[in-house]
Amino acid sequence: MAKLPRFSLSYNDKNKKWELKREGSGEVVKRFKTKADATKGGVLERAVKKMGSVRIRKRDGKIQEERTYPRSMDPRGRG
Repeated sequence: MAKLPRFSLSYNDKNKKWELKREGSGEVVKRFKTKADATKGGVLERAVKKMGSVRIRKRDGKIQEERTYPRSMDPRGRG
């Protein structure tokens, strides 16, 4: 199985926005005003160009959940 790009959605206290970053490089892919804006209706899937694993973090930095796109690539078999 091909290795999926990894991303992380976390809150940035300095700019008061939620940031989707590419893990490893730290490159900000997209910023969102609220976490709900980032996680609703396929927004994350489009942001990672329909291919990748996204760790969604709570405001305190702890991992809340992980989503894999496309779902069929989820190693946990929840496709």
